[in-house]
Order: sequence, then C-alpha cells, then structure tokens
Amino acid sequence: MSDLKQIAPATFLLPQEGSMKVPGLVIATDELLREIEIDRPLEQVRNVAFLPGIVGYSIAMPDIHWGYGFPIGGVAAMDAEQGVISPGGVGYDINCGVRLAVLPRPFSSFDERKRDELLRAIFERTPSGVGQEHKNQALTDTDYRNLLEKGARWSIEQGYGFAEDLEHMESLGCIEGASLDAISRTARDRGRRQLGSIGSGNHFVEIGEIQKIYLPEIGEAWKLFEGQTYVLIHSGSRGFGHQICQDTLDLFMKKGFAENLPDKQLVAAPIRSPEGEAYFQAMSAAANFAFNNRQQILAGVRDAFHAVAGIAPRDVRLIYDVCHNIAKFEEHEVGGKMRKLCVHRKGATRAFGPKAKELSPVYRKTGQPVLVPGDMGRASHLMVGQGNPLTWCSACHGAGRARSRIKSMDAWRGKDPIAHMRSQGVQVMASSKKTVSEEMPDAYKDVDAVVAATQQAQLAKMVARLKPSLVVKG
Repeated sequence: MSDLKQIAPATFLLPQEGSMKVPGLVIATDELLREIEIDRPLEQVRNVAFLPGIVGYSIAMPDIHWGYGFPIGGVAAMDAEQGVISPGGVGYDINCGVRLAVLPRPFSSFDERKRDELLRAIFERTPSGVGQEHKNQALTDTDYRNLLEKGARWSIEQGYGFAEDLEHMESLGCIEGASLDAISRTARDRGRRQLGSIGSGNHFVEIGEIQKIYLPEIGEAWKLFEGQTYVLIHSGSRGFGHQICQDTLDLFMKKGFAENLPDKQLVAAPIRSPEGEAYFQAMSAAANFAFNNRQQILAGVRDAFHAVAGIAPRDVRLIYDVCHNIAKFEEHEVGGKMRKLCVHRKGATRAFGPKAKELSPVYRKTGQPVLVPGDMGRASHLMVGQGNPLTWCSACHGAGRARSRIKSMDAWRGKDPIAHMRSQGVQVMASSKKTVSEEMPDAYKDVDAVVAATQQAQLAKMVARLKPSLVVKG
C-alpha cells in the first residue's frame, strides 16, 4: 500500500516496476484502502500488468478483493492483434451480471401479507441453490445453437418477456461470435436444465424500494420515483459457464500458455491463436446463456407479481442488464489513435457515457445505467456511466467482500441469520442457511463508500439508492 501514489480524486497509481508492462491504477479512497486486505489484491494487479499486449493500466476498482488470477474488481485491456485473452480475467461465472426492473407502484402499497406471498411465489418460480435446476425443461443442441446465436432474443421468442426488453440490455442481450462447436459435451449437459435458475453464493433476487434519487433529471428520463418498487436480479451462466472456464484453463495449461507468467492462474492464449479464438467463441456462448438465464428469471418474477398482485408482466419494466464478468472487443483511444482492444472486466461493469455508439438509442442521451448491488441488509445503487477513458469506460460492480465466506460462516455459527435479517426489516427465503450466513451484510464493504469513490473518480454518477426488503437466496 505504501507504493500507491494519489494522482487524482479517489485515483492511485501503482508504479511500473520489474517486468510490468504498464503501471497499476487503483480506484479507491484512503478510507477504503485502510479497510481492504489490500496486499494480495495489489499483488494480483501487478501480476496482470505482466500480460502480453496489455495497454494503459492494470486497473482495480474500489470493490477489489482477491480472486483467481485477476483480482475481483479488475480491468485490463489488451491489443486485439498482439495481446492475449485470459479466462482468469473473466472468471468462472462468465457473464455473471445484474438486471434491474421497476414497477409502476410504490413498495409501500404491498401490505405484509402480500409481501409474504410475493416472496414465496418468486422462490417457487426461480430455482436457487447449488445444482438446482428446472425439472420441466431441458435444452436440446438445437436450442443451444439458437440461443447462442440469438442471445436473449431466443427466450423472448419462447414467451419469456418482450421485444423492448432487448433495448435495455448490454449489447442488446447478445455477444456475437458464439459457437456451440467450441463447447464440450460436459458443459452442455451441465447447463441443459439451468436456464431460469439463480444458483448459489452471492446470487439473488431482491425486491425493495427506491429510497433516494440523487439525479432527478436522470430519474425522470428513466421514469423512476422515490418509493418505487424495484426488482434486482444477480445471476450468471451457472454450470455451463463454469465448465467452459475449467475446460479452457485445462487446455491452456496443457499448451504451456502459463510459461513466463508470475502466476499460472493468469494463463492466457494469444487472442489471434486458434486456442484464443476458440475460448472467445465459448465465452460468448456462456455470456448469451447468462443473458437468457436472467431473462427467464425476470419472466418468473413478472409471473409472480401478476399472480399475487394482478400486475401485468409488461408493467414490470426492465431498466438495464449488465455483465460484470466478460471480455469484449471495443474501440478506445490509445495514444491519440483509436485501437481495437479486448477489455477484460472481472467484477467490473461497463460504464459508457452519453453518445456512446455501443449504447442502444434509449440510453445515448443519458449514458448507460450502471448497477451496483451492495448487500441484502443495507442498500444497492443505480448509477449512470460517464465514459471515463482512464478505466476503458469501466466502473465498480458491487460492494466487494470484506470478509471471506468461511470467516462469515464462523461469525454466524450458532445464530439464526434469517431471524436476524427479519429483525432488520428484510425477509429472506433461501434453500440453505449456510448460504445466508456466508452472505450476511457484515461480510461486505459499505456499498455507499464504494459508489462514492466511483463517483469521485468520475467513472459514474449516483442516480438512486435502493433499499432491499424481500430477498431470495441460493
């Protein structure tokens, strides 16, 4: 930490040394740096700077914590022709991401009985927990080919949502270049019955109210109001994406791509190699699986609101869906010239500003919504991207863990975490109390501090604070 030099508000430089090809850049405040167990994540920031073809900086967001190879909260851009692509820079849960929807009614309009019914109805419609699946549907290889080609549009064509949903998703809910031929039979089999399911760990469906709007002009443009009911969904590509990552890591290790790297978990193939291209095809497939997964989870939530409260599914309006574990080809300015880069965001969210051509017309005037889940007790945030080139138009993706899952479980051993959350005004329904113990609010950093640092660094602006009340966990 003593190596860090502040160069701008909430922005610190980690000097280039040894065989690092670029310096490190850490987005944080002094307060956050004191709270984070920073040494291991900073070592990972340094290690990422060794990767061939990296440009700009090896970047850490204010929610940084230790991960596989790359830190979680890490961003790195590689030259599209000379650089490498790293599965550790994407993560095991490919296109783990978040989507936010809102209702036309205030949350206060649901009495306690309706809230109980809603929570149970959502829990029944969205399988959650380790290995949980939909028992009544299974993807064929033809289904796989169609959903990998079409992205979330495939689920909409199957009746899970509406065409206008696509304009409210990153990349319109589809990453181009996916190929089923790049996917192992094992990965296909693991994912066959998992569309529309949450999974375990930090994944959830959350219902609550918009507690505070900070930018009224953005709130008006996005048709938000204080007290409004919101739905926040956090899930990814389930066993399908996990297997793709593992298959690729095994192959890359076998090919010797980890040689000369400071950490073999960074193993990476040249982007333009057959192995690199095959991983991008497989990763894109997992990303499109995840878009479909969140689309079908939202369909289940819409159905629950309709069954319990008579709210039309179309009135549960999607605001946005963002990836936060992905590598994408984008054009950015480097040294005064536009270059095609492969931007790895692992535990980081794209945050394009106004007029960005990558955005759908719905958001070109305001900039992109940035979704920042916190914890199930305190708050989450909605921000708007500023398109800061320093971080390749990237921002934080959540609060970030302050305590490991094992330490959190130890802290809550012998206690009833669900009863504690109820005493705090939050109803939690889960398939496992163990998961709830791992995910208690004190396991996470203060999301208010994280988004404040993100705003100070001019990566994104705070739009609204969201207060959870009903939570479905794995």
